[in-house]
Amino acid sequence: MSDVERKTAVVTGASGGIGAATARALAAAGYHVVVTARRLDRLEALAKEIGGTARTLDVTDRPAVDAFGAWFAEEFGASSSLSVLVNNAGGAIGTETVAAGDPEDWRTMYEVNVLGTLHVTQVLMPRLIASGDGVVVILSSVAGLVPYEGGGGYVAAKHAEHSMAGTLRLELLGEPVRVVEIAPGMVQSEGFAVTRFRGDETAAAKVYAGVPDPLTSEDVAETVAWAVTRPPHVNIDLLVVRPRAQAAAHKVLRITE
Repeated sequence: MSDVERKTAVVTGASGGIGAATARALAAAGYHVVVTARRLDRLEALAKEIGGTARTLDVTDRPAVDAFGAWFAEEFGASSSLSVLVNNAGGAIGTETVAAGDPEDWRTMYEVNVLGTLHVTQVLMPRLIASGDGVVVILSSVAGLVPYEGGGGYVAAKHAEHSMAGTLRLELLGEPVRVVEIAPGMVQSEGFAVTRFRGDETAAAKVYAGVPDPLTSEDVAETVAWAVTRPPHVNIDLLVVRPRAQAAAHKVLRITE
């Protein structure tokens, strides 16, 4: 079966962590995966590994997202459809209180988590509808369901993503598109905590110190692949996935010697 004939998936933020793991899981499930992010060298290596296609993309840049949509049409055919869109690009910055938070950090988190998801979803929605069984996946977070101290900007952005998923599902009723929200808890994924702590790897490591078996990127990726491969009439509205060691965002088991 040629790449054009195979079901196609697009994964944003696929240069590492959950995005890269999700691309591998979808490729293993039989999809031709278009991997996008800003780091082309990583994307090209991943695309070669999984037999997919790499394309640089900054989801916060609407003209760039529009250009990506035009490129997709040219690359896969003007009438080609899209089976799965995984909105994974996102991230957290800082641990300051709401009172002490930097508005620019909040703006950055909102633009990548919320507006980035909006841009890509809007541009690719016609192709998802045309597939006859499209799936939009929004990788939110348990932070989008329950607030916690020191996470104000990220919590606000992820609450917005959660609301977007619910609203989109209502608005698409009657269209052949499912909207799936996956909300991970503690995941020890590449770079997430380091970015949050502004490059301080020691502080990032403390997040997971003593926690027995936090989730891995592969755990989340397998969850995504399972959700999108359910029969067309089955929609996984919201799936919260946490490690056994995490009962809630604020209650985590830590084992000390």
